Amino acid sequence: MSSSRTQKSQERLGGRGLPHQSSRHNLSASGPATVSTLKIEAALRNHYKKNLRNEHLMKDLESRLIEDLSNFRAVDNLINEVYTDLQRTQLRAQTSLTQQVPQIKKELENAMDTLTDLGETLPIIDAEVSDIREVYDSGRVKAQTLVADLTWLNTEFYERWRSIIFTSSSPVSWRWKLYLRTLFVFSFVVCSWLFYISLTGAYRAHRHRLVWGEKLMS
Repeated sequence: MSSSRTQKSQERLGGRGLPHQSSRHNLSASGPATVSTLKIEAALRNHYKKNLRNEHLMKDLESRLIEDLSNFRAVDNLINEVYTDLQRTQLRAQTSLTQQVPQIKKELENAMDTLTDLGETLPIIDAEVSDIREVYDSGRVKAQTLVADLTWLNTEFYERWRSIIFTSSSPVSWRWKLYLRTLFVFSFVVCSWLFYISLTGAYRAHRHRLVWGEKLMS
């Protein structure tokens, strides 16, 4: 459109260029007409320059509008993407509120019921564990006692007798210890007395033999 305007203005100027040249040759002949023609030509030139400036401005404005339009489209696409994401997020949130939240609430209620039951049953279990521990300890003590008794019974008689009399770690009652130790002391005294008597008799017999031998020699 701007090119058609420039062509029209150039045609006007071209159509009036010959009168301008002829007016220069005939300046002295037609003075007032020449002055009006010059004014018209100057006005046309100014108008043409204004049209050119306006065309440049229109082109700049058009390029800016195209750039702004592309930016606007990019911003619009970005806004649409953000809006779509927001809708998806809202849909997920609604789904969570309608489905997952009641499920989580139900699971929490079940967990609370389980904890309540555990709070009621744990003291009973603790008491049962204490009883089992006591039974285990008593059984362990009995087992140790039985093992010690079996070990004592598998020991030889001489070792058991020596352990009862000379040590305090034998697994027998104090009455047996007292009885056996008394018996040992009594036996030791009797044996010592018998040994003393036999030794004294042997000495006397030896002396008598010597005396009888001297008598026989004499």
